[in-house]
Amino acid sequence: MIRTLPALFALLFTAPLMAAPAGQQTLFNFVRPADVVKVATQDASLPQYNAEQTPEGEVLRRITFNPAAEPSLVLSPQAGTWDWSQSGAMSLRIQSAMDWALTLYVKVQSSDGKTLVSRIDLPAGPAQTLLVPLQASSPLSQGMKAGPPMPITVDGQRVLLASSIGEIDRSQVVSVTLSMIKPNAAQSILLERFGVQDSEPVLKAAYSELVDAYGQSTRARWPEKVSSDEQLKAAAAKEQTQLQGWLAARDKSALDKFGGWNKGPAFKASGFFRTEKRDGRWYLVTPEGHPFYSLGVNTVAPDNSQTYVAGREWMFAALPKAGEPFDKYYGSGDNRTGNGAGEGRSFGAGRWYDFYGANLQRTYGGEGFDQKRWVTHTLDRLQAWGFNTVGNWSAGALATADRVPYTLPLSIVGDYASISTGTDWWGGMPDPFDPRFAMATERAVAIAARDHRDDPWLIGFFADNELAWAGPGDDPKSRYALAYGTLRMTTDVPAKRAFLKQLRDKYRNEQGLSKAWGIELAGWELMEDPGFEPPMPNPEHPEIEADFKYFQKTFADAYFKTISDSLKWHAPNQLLLGGRYAVSTPEAVASCAQYCDVLSFNMYTLKPQDGYDFAALHALDKPVLITEFNFGSADRGPFWGGVTQVAREEERGAAYANFLKQAMAEPSIVGVHWFQYLDQPVTGRLLDGENGHFGLVGITDVPFQGFVDSVRRSNLAAVDQLGKEAEKAKAASTVRESEGSKPGHDGKGPGQGAGHAGGHSGNGH
Repeated sequence: MIRTLPALFALLFTAPLMAAPAGQQTLFNFVRPADVVKVATQDASLPQYNAEQTPEGEVLRRITFNPAAEPSLVLSPQAGTWDWSQSGAMSLRIQSAMDWALTLYVKVQSSDGKTLVSRIDLPAGPAQTLLVPLQASSPLSQGMKAGPPMPITVDGQRVLLASSIGEIDRSQVVSVTLSMIKPNAAQSILLERFGVQDSEPVLKAAYSELVDAYGQSTRARWPEKVSSDEQLKAAAAKEQTQLQGWLAARDKSALDKFGGWNKGPAFKASGFFRTEKRDGRWYLVTPEGHPFYSLGVNTVAPDNSQTYVAGREWMFAALPKAGEPFDKYYGSGDNRTGNGAGEGRSFGAGRWYDFYGANLQRTYGGEGFDQKRWVTHTLDRLQAWGFNTVGNWSAGALATADRVPYTLPLSIVGDYASISTGTDWWGGMPDPFDPRFAMATERAVAIAARDHRDDPWLIGFFADNELAWAGPGDDPKSRYALAYGTLRMTTDVPAKRAFLKQLRDKYRNEQGLSKAWGIELAGWELMEDPGFEPPMPNPEHPEIEADFKYFQKTFADAYFKTISDSLKWHAPNQLLLGGRYAVSTPEAVASCAQYCDVLSFNMYTLKPQDGYDFAALHALDKPVLITEFNFGSADRGPFWGGVTQVAREEERGAAYANFLKQAMAEPSIVGVHWFQYLDQPVTGRLLDGENGHFGLVGITDVPFQGFVDSVRRSNLAAVDQLGKEAEKAKAASTVRESEGSKPGHDGKGPGQGAGHAGGHSGNGH
């Protein structure tokens, strides 16, 4: 029961308030306010006398944020500025007054107008001390995507350590603003001390000894968490029995050796995977001529789960010393690429440790990694769980086992020019007009085709992964970021020369361009200068947007045609599976449809239809492969639940089932690939510090049993559904063939005339 005034009025001046943490400088107390800080509100209420005592015995004061665009509370000095140059963080004693978590924003501003902003996920429950670092700070500064769960207990007090972005002059702080964004109803919080303090001890406490000897989080418990080697061995033995039962229960008679449904309509058997559209639905077709729905898993690899330890050994509770068991799993690397994926990240190079490798040896014994055993066991798992495809970035040994079809990436790297579109998450856009790009493509395709051109188990090659075809926003500058980025380049960049030639050929002179674009261009040479900024598209000058679209289509055409031509030469029987779009433009997708056999998208959405406009894709008439999707949670060790995080582990299976159901309902989708096989390391993977829990299997090699059970049921149901649809199609085809043999019919059924299967099957190179 929370007590309020007037019962508390006397209490405020007789009961001692909870002591401030050591090293904290209190600037203002909401319960015993003094005229040392200005307090202002906007669309929020802070009555003078509304202090309350919590069940824990603390006395705090209520503020209510009313439904509005951005209700706020502003704290500022009575005069001058605050000098916080000797402090590490702003502190605020705070509690949600609701029975649910609240999202708050804290903005600290200095006299030069610069700001530091934090988003605060304030949990329900007792009061805690919020710390906002006064310099930009995030878990990436500790080497990982997401930090440990908050709040933590430090010196007996609950502390919520926030992340912050931006920059301020700490010696000239003029205000601190607490706000909410568009609350639907009145929301209240309770406040007490406001001040500054050192943040380093809390930071150390938050990140110290995060990881145990098995690579697991020390901050949580869950059913599959391992505490001994004996437990690892027992879990492996139990799983082996289960796998054998599941594998024995598979109806192998219904599937060809590649996993295609062999009781349905017969397709042409070409000896390789191909695509075909029949009765309005697209299919992947196995080399033996049967419909195939690709259910895949990405990053099925034993050597992709290392994490950097150099410089942050204090985060690990039990790293082996030299000469101790499992010290062989150390290595070194350098992932400081300068790309957007590594921006703001520390600890991206040096010594790393491979907990997964060590756990495999703990479980199965021996002197080290046993590839043959791992491959057999992993393929047993995939097939028992209802998967039929080894997805991107997986171990090559899985492909050569001739048990499960697989996909491969084309690793096109070289010294060709690149164009920035703003984010450049994995780097700039390759310049396809650069002859060095064609050379790099030829080299990459030749290397890939050398070992795989005649392999019937290969579904196809991906052109690339998540290229930055557009910028990070929804505005025209982002939509046409490729055109803007190209015009900012120097004329030694082939793409810029191509763009300028396009404009010269169309407008002939600067006067024509000036009129079309609504600018005053004194001479063409001004466009050649680096940093040239074209105008924004606008209704008065539609040619601006038309020129941007034309260039971006030409750019995409050059990119995909270069790859397609090379693959057609080196591996004419293999499919080109598109570019695994995370961001895209209509021009890029249309070009991919023109030159590739399949459109591929990485979709982190609740269902595929939320990830792209499938009506627009229908017009392109190409099969679609969802090459990444997942659902994670933050209650199984790693701290990040991914882009599509669900509240808890038990919801992941339902989310998977719904996504697959919606994908099956879309006739253009020919498969979905889960990202990824293993959980990412608690302290972040080598590549970029991602530390997500969206694996089928934990870092200990123990599967997440409830999730795996659910995924298996969904996969088997999907294959069964495909079989039933194929049987119906076969029956309908038989009827049509029978009717077609009667007088007055030409004998052609769907898929036999022009514009049907004959027009869509094969490679499309």
